[in-house]
Amino acid sequence: MSYKIKCIIVDDEPVALDILENHLRKIDTMELVGRCNNATEAFNLINSQKTDLIFLDINMPGVSGISFAKSISKDIKIIFTTAYREYAIDGFDLHAVDYLLKPISFNRFLDAIGNFQRTYINPDSSIIIEQETADFIFVKIDRKMHKINFSSMLWIESLSDYLKIETSEGTKVIRENISAIEKKLPDSKFLRIHRSYIVSLDKIDSYSNEEVIIGNKSLPISRSYREQVIKKLGKFQ
Repeated sequence: MSYKIKCIIVDDEPVALDILENHLRKIDTMELVGRCNNATEAFNLINSQKTDLIFLDINMPGVSGISFAKSISKDIKIIFTTAYREYAIDGFDLHAVDYLLKPISFNRFLDAIGNFQRTYINPDSSIIIEQETADFIFVKIDRKMHKINFSSMLWIESLSDYLKIETSEGTKVIRENISAIEKKLPDSKFLRIHRSYIVSLDKIDSYSNEEVIIGNKSLPISRSYREQVIKKLGKFQ
């Protein structure tokens, strides 16, 4: 994604601001345009800065997060952050993207970003890359997003509108096309060898001009991909 999601953080607790800022700094598709200690500062900021997403505390002195959320454009999406579980219903009544309960772990934070991306950025994709420097992806299986570490992936096989992802923990089947997932995988770790196959470079045991061997599995190298495959693998000789 070339466009970065422009975010602000609103919280009266400095530690909470620091935690959320640290989480955001790890995600290359997100841009922090400001951090505010209260709703008044946030209101002034969104009037001067383009804002796509607000991480908003609910229980703040003066204007509460709920009141602030009601006063701003519905084009600006909200992820509520609070230490109080009882505010969740109020948050979702305002159609918040998500509701994060403090202390907010990075994994839970990524889940919320995934919810935002699926709903407002790329709703048709079952694959979300949450962090350009991450070593994992989330894939949609049975209406839930499941994390798959790159290190566990062996190969990916295309089955028409579905993909079969072979991992060291077993097989995952998702509804997606192979070109879509190829764009989500780092070139330094994966290689397309056929219109129907992508392999993990780390898991290749041997290869020839016609095939790649991973464990006891032989995967074909197609004629159209042969030159780039041999060139790529030749760099490791």
